[in-house]
Amino acid sequence: MKGRGGRWIEHWDPEDETFWRETGERTARRNLFFSVLSEHIGFSVWTMWSVLVLFMGPEYGLTPADKFLLTSVVTLVGAVVRVPYTFAVAVFGGRNWTIVSAGLLLVPTVAAFAVMEPGTSFSTFLLAGLLAGIGGGNFASSMTNINAFFPLRKKGWALGLNAGGGNIGVPVIQLAALAIIGAGGGPRVLLGIYVPLVLVAAVLAAGFMDNLTSVRNDTGAAKDAARDAHTWIMSVLYIGTFGSFIGYSFAFGQVLQSQFGRSPLQAAYLTFIGPLLGSLVRPLGGRLADRYGGARITLWNFVAMAAATAVLVTASASGSLALFVAVFVVLFVLSGLGNGSAFKMIPGIFRNKALGKRLEGEAAVAYGRRLSGASMGLIGAVGALGGVAVNLAFRQSFLSSGSGTGAFVAFLAFYAVCLALTWAVYLRRPVVRTPDGSAGPERVKAGLSRAEV
Repeated sequence: MKGRGGRWIEHWDPEDETFWRETGERTARRNLFFSVLSEHIGFSVWTMWSVLVLFMGPEYGLTPADKFLLTSVVTLVGAVVRVPYTFAVAVFGGRNWTIVSAGLLLVPTVAAFAVMEPGTSFSTFLLAGLLAGIGGGNFASSMTNINAFFPLRKKGWALGLNAGGGNIGVPVIQLAALAIIGAGGGPRVLLGIYVPLVLVAAVLAAGFMDNLTSVRNDTGAAKDAARDAHTWIMSVLYIGTFGSFIGYSFAFGQVLQSQFGRSPLQAAYLTFIGPLLGSLVRPLGGRLADRYGGARITLWNFVAMAAATAVLVTASASGSLALFVAVFVVLFVLSGLGNGSAFKMIPGIFRNKALGKRLEGEAAVAYGRRLSGASMGLIGAVGALGGVAVNLAFRQSFLSSGSGTGAFVAFLAFYAVCLALTWAVYLRRPVVRTPDGSAGPERVKAGLSRAEV
């Protein structure tokens, strides 16, 4: 493993077990740790408006619909910027881009600090929310970078840990808000805490992370990934898992306030629980996918999400707060599990497509890494758009009926579509005719193996 100026690594072969054991694993884990830290701060900045709206009482002059629109805008920008952030790793290097993307988080944090006071216009809040959206991009660049560091057999665990450590930035900022609200502090206290944390993340990335020369800018990979049907199929599944997680993270507190009449402090006591458990369980979803197959875990996870949502419809319609909160937390946990298992499927899908093209050895590894890295940005971006849909669905539901019940019915229908799609594309054994004319089972002809996918 040879380096050059700026902490570049010229040779990287994690599939070589000797290389991995002697030098690769130690370096990969170090980069994973500091990647998680930067992504964690990014998620906190991205989702800070989910807690800032809890501070915004009647004196701010915003309706529940205004607040849902505000969080929708934040989520939308976070989804869109994931695409360029994915390819920035290949242009600038994983370490270099982590430094830049961490430093950029100062912009929305300082902007929110400046505008967070009664009398500020709604359009100004929307602009500040637009800036906060850049925190959502850190996930895409971080996942693309870490995907290149780990061998296929470890990707489920590594990507799950990387994403879970980032996702936990959501409950952490919510817990910080709970402490500040409980102590009688204002939103600017919360924002002031994060300014030095952003600087720490950027400095540590500069000191301890590496760039890989093997991850090079390849616009052809983006085009090939966009043309591949599996990129868009997995995008739909990721809407169901991550889209649910991020959408509910933004909306949970607002639903508790608007539908169940909770005060900001009462809502803050409850909002962090679901995102916290959903983040912690994401690596477990990746680990289970490594062992049993991502498609199988993802399928049963969607079955459970649909069942939980059906119960939520009942709880929402009946006004049962205890049941509503308990089942919503379960839904958060399931979304976290599904995040891990769905993302594990991506490298396996493209590795098996390489084998289907009769590629072997390093050629198969390079093909799989090239397309899986490119597809992750697209899948992550489309999946995050699910968070926009969640907030817009809640907004429309509250405008129409004054509750979130209608939104939950829509979510239930979508989870049913996701589980059917997972089964049909990645698990179904279609019946085909053998040469003697009899019917016989055959696996889906997409180069997909249950053990890998």
